[in-house]
Amino acid sequence: MCSNVVHKFVAPNCVLVHHTMNSKPPTSELQTAGSKIASLQNTPRIVLLLTFSLVLLTIIPLYLFPLLATSLASTSSDLSSPPSASSSSSRSSAIRLVGKRYPSSRCDIFRGEWVPNPSAPYYTNESCWAIHNHQNCMKFGRPDNEFMKWKWKPNDCDLPVFNPGQFLELVRGKSLAFVGDSVGRNQMQSLICFLLRVTYSVDASPTKDDRFKRYHFPTHNFTIASFWSPFLVRSEEANANGPTRTGLFNLYLDEPDTNWTTQLSGFDYVIISAGHWFLRPSMFYESRNFVGCHYCLDPNVTDLTMHYSYRRAFRLAFRVLNDLAEAGNFRGLVFLRTFAPSHFENGEWNKGGNCVRQRPFRSNETRLDGYSLEMYMTQLEEYAEATRAGRAQFRLLDTTDATLLRPDGHPSRYGHRAEENVTLYNDCVHWCLPGPIDTWNDFLLQMLKNEGGRGAAAGRRSWGLRKSTIK
Repeated sequence: MCSNVVHKFVAPNCVLVHHTMNSKPPTSELQTAGSKIASLQNTPRIVLLLTFSLVLLTIIPLYLFPLLATSLASTSSDLSSPPSASSSSSRSSAIRLVGKRYPSSRCDIFRGEWVPNPSAPYYTNESCWAIHNHQNCMKFGRPDNEFMKWKWKPNDCDLPVFNPGQFLELVRGKSLAFVGDSVGRNQMQSLICFLLRVTYSVDASPTKDDRFKRYHFPTHNFTIASFWSPFLVRSEEANANGPTRTGLFNLYLDEPDTNWTTQLSGFDYVIISAGHWFLRPSMFYESRNFVGCHYCLDPNVTDLTMHYSYRRAFRLAFRVLNDLAEAGNFRGLVFLRTFAPSHFENGEWNKGGNCVRQRPFRSNETRLDGYSLEMYMTQLEEYAEATRAGRAQFRLLDTTDATLLRPDGHPSRYGHRAEENVTLYNDCVHWCLPGPIDTWNDFLLQMLKNEGGRGAAAGRRSWGLRKSTIK
């Protein structure tokens, strides 16, 4: 009666059933044998029902979380070395975190498809001063505009487009900091462009350094700030050229970058992110001792790979946030914005690679793999550990799945004038504005609505949950 599926999921029960049905009953029970026959006859039906239930419980999470399914299907061949016992435990914790589910009456906004949206865009490169030239694709002659006319549609609900008035009411009297690299700043510029539709801003930057900007919106007493920290930890450029002509950096993996860690005490919300800078050649230091490198091309130095530094950087950043919260020096809500994959095709970034597609992928047309998968899983694992510590408030702004499906949204060669005499590679890392990255702020607004718009005084609610939902 046991099929292969039954043996896989409930083999012990199957063995027990057959043993019970084929063994001679004890003499003391012969008087009640007749009453048990009916129960035994129903046993195969019970086994089949149990089997069917277990199969459903196995399949449904993978259906609901396609990105996780591709992650679990990938082998460990992408890793530079076998995982240790502690890293395996961390990965298991992250997978359990990913698998957390809400009742069916709610919708995971991070899983879905891109659908046409003729109403977009909701601002233009002419109406928003905040767009940097490198993301101002229409200014520099991109011939198509379909990349602006898509909307993210979660699988089981609709995600409202960004409402600047609603957002400003939720953050009235509050402040938001973006910590990370230029992709994080890319999101900040998108947010500013949305808000400028209904209000105005004042440059309140304490320095002229464009890497550390602060904008105040007087009508709602709301402030946005950006803190440049591409590695999250203390770093310095050791060689301007380096092995790939993108610089060689010293990373102090157990020392915080005080450019941002000392500035957070008054912020209600922090969006932390990091990614593509870790691909650059780097030398690693811990306790001020040199421990290895990533792509330094020195035969006498152990190449620990970028994944080594990426994990330790997020681990330290989360530890600092938890320590600040425990000491009472930070009471804000922290959003981890997950890794945004690049889309170079037909070559690497410095070997002719480009991104010329003009339509999004469907979710069944691509999958997260290689170093992008490893970066994403590393974030999930360290996020899981940080939330387990239970001091700061963390939320996961999971942009990876939606971003993976948008190879059409990058500047490519339209980040400067065609005749400009500059040495720039095709940009398949940053995002055109307006463009797909606007949806990150759709996500952010929905998450703030789920929080009731409360920031530092919100208390600790729904800790460690991966998803944001719509009821």
